[in-house]
Amino acid sequence: MIVIKLWYILPAILVFGLLVFIHELGHFLCARAFGVGIKEFSIGMGPRIGGWTSEKSGTKYSFRVLPFGGYVSMLGEDEESDDEHSFSKKKVWQRMLIVLAGPAMNLIIGFLAMTIMVSSAGELYSTEIEYRELTGTAISEANGLCNGDEILKVGKVAVHTRHEVTYEIMRQGYEAIDVTVRRGGEVLTVENVLFPTREAEGIVFGMWDFYGGTDDFTFANVLKHSFFRSVSTVKMVLDSLVDLIGGRYGMEALSGPVGMAQTIGESAAAGFQSFLYIFVVITVNLGVFNLLPIPALDGGRFVFLLVEAVIHRPLNPKIEGYIHAVALLLLLGLAAVVTFNDIVRLF
Repeated sequence: MIVIKLWYILPAILVFGLLVFIHELGHFLCARAFGVGIKEFSIGMGPRIGGWTSEKSGTKYSFRVLPFGGYVSMLGEDEESDDEHSFSKKKVWQRMLIVLAGPAMNLIIGFLAMTIMVSSAGELYSTEIEYRELTGTAISEANGLCNGDEILKVGKVAVHTRHEVTYEIMRQGYEAIDVTVRRGGEVLTVENVLFPTREAEGIVFGMWDFYGGTDDFTFANVLKHSFFRSVSTVKMVLDSLVDLIGGRYGMEALSGPVGMAQTIGESAAAGFQSFLYIFVVITVNLGVFNLLPIPALDGGRFVFLLVEAVIHRPLNPKIEGYIHAVALLLLLGLAAVVTFNDIVRLF
């Protein structure tokens, strides 16, 4: 039985299109700032379905049939060119900034969206522990935590907001962990704290078993919570990659365009806060993933430029092009496998 709904598709297309536009806009603006000629600015992949060509710059602006990608084609980016406006003729540090500008835009937009989400939530939850309204003794309380403790670290990870506390307990709390707290003005570490656990799809997660206090709803605290929740989201993406490589998660945990479309649609139906959170997670994923040092991604291109800066000469562009092409084929193959798994899960 197909569980994805047709009306989930529209918000997914809007989110994918907006995030791709933001990413490519970063490359575009930075390239234009350094005087690089732009041949085409494309939103989407596949056959061109519309657009226009600038009479002033000659840049072709295109919309293509698949809204799950896009690109900025720069003069001299993948071919030899003696034009002073070509990408290859710019200084290496300028090319580095152009390459990094796309992922940076995604991370900046993620922070701004997180700030809107935090600002509209109405309350800012602190790291203070409150065992109010609980019947009996909570597992973590029985293992050394106390009412009124202010959690400073979960394991070795510093935490500053309730969101970080719950995430770190979820990721680390499936086994006994040390928790550093401030208790009565004194900083101490409570060793081997146990938390409740739950299992989902064969993976065990920790669960928090207490309520929390709140911070004053001030401009400074909104910025604080927005910043640290954004950093925590970046960490969550990196942790997921580490856990995937380490074998804690299997390939079935990956989600492609189909799975993300369903998640976006469900979050949009759940309300503004839920939709904004998914938007933040996806744009941060896009930014972080593109920064990975993998050929064909922005991070891989940055590595080649870094090598050029160290050895003071560019690498053979043909060899670099072949490496990027092979890596792109492998990434497309991975995307196809993940998308197939998404479709299988719909039935």
